[in-house]
Amino acid sequence: MKVNEDLSILFWLNRQKASKDGLVPIWVRITINGKRDGFSSGKKIHPDAWDEKAAIAGMNCPDYKLINSYVAKTRVELEKHYNQLVAVNKRVTATMVKDAYMPKQILQKTLMQAFKLHNEEFAERVSKNKGSKGTLARYERLKDKVQDFLRKKLKLGDIALEDIEMAFAVNFFHHLTMDNIGDNTAMKYVKTLKQIIDRAIDEGWIKHNTISGFKCTYVDPDRETLEMHELVGMYEKEITVERLAEVRDVYVFCCFTGYAYETVYNLEPANIFKGLDGKLWITKDRQKTGVEETVPLLPIALAIIEKYKNHPYCVEENKLLPVNSNVRYNAYIKEVATICGIKKALTTHTARHTFATTVLLENDVPIETVGKLLGHKDLRSTQIYAKITKRKISNNMKALESRIFCEQGLLKVS
Repeated sequence: MKVNEDLSILFWLNRQKASKDGLVPIWVRITINGKRDGFSSGKKIHPDAWDEKAAIAGMNCPDYKLINSYVAKTRVELEKHYNQLVAVNKRVTATMVKDAYMPKQILQKTLMQAFKLHNEEFAERVSKNKGSKGTLARYERLKDKVQDFLRKKLKLGDIALEDIEMAFAVNFFHHLTMDNIGDNTAMKYVKTLKQIIDRAIDEGWIKHNTISGFKCTYVDPDRETLEMHELVGMYEKEITVERLAEVRDVYVFCCFTGYAYETVYNLEPANIFKGLDGKLWITKDRQKTGVEETVPLLPIALAIIEKYKNHPYCVEENKLLPVNSNVRYNAYIKEVATICGIKKALTTHTARHTFATTVLLENDVPIETVGKLLGHKDLRSTQIYAKITKRKISNNMKALESRIFCEQGLLKVS
């Protein structure tokens, strides 16, 4: 396309460099007074989706907005550099314009490229046991949800990082909540998306995170926990179906150790050791935080370990307990709840909540100790469990009553 009598800027398909998937790279050609130079745009398109006359992508291209934004911005930038050079040079060549543009060019990295960078790095951490497979799976789920949002709402296959605005976060959050995802979960997805973009900033791909100002707020949910009588009743319930009895025992073990599903799944006999107090303890690094989670073994937990020490699966796989896949575990524990007459929604998480609340906090274990036992890095992570329960109020009031009316003899109650 001719800009003036001397300058022409053309976007064209370099068909000789077509890839096996049929996509052809888009090149940029600068021509000044009949002499030309050029460079690759880094963008690819199917030839059928390219409008040769207008030199833009057609709407049948899934990335047409991304490509056409690049075309428009690049054309403006090249013309600007040409005018700057003409103002101070008697003779300007196509190569001079290209060289002036290229150092300042921000090769438009995309959001999916940022995900690729971030997730591949985290996958390497997982391979070195420095990250959780579950967390990696969550990053991949987020990537899939962003791609779904791009396709359905923005009609894009990808988006340049520099084209992301605050509205992107707002609309993505709304898209998630309309897809039957709870507000808290949707907020966590947006929070993680901000981390992905921050990683791109660290890499020098963009200068600012335009969605950093999106405030992620959370509503503290009512966390399901078992009361002690329910927990003991479950443990003592006779269950004749072997698979359900095993899941029940693993669940109760988690209730008395606070271990998350992924941790207990990977426990081995070697994780047990004798502590300074002469009693048996169990230890395992939490893959989620990398913090050691060391817990003294209470009698019920010890009894469950003893029960399965000669279990064929445990012996063959060198496992402490016979733990099912996460999907089966969560399905079977619901059957166990029905058998035990428990009407609460039990999951892999409720056992950890039960340990923190019913076993520890309601029995006046200091919150600092609770945090240590749960493997938390920050006390703020522990405080989500520290809600005041009716049981704890009752225990505290009984202790208060005993001190005031019995020990001090302030009032004789007939």
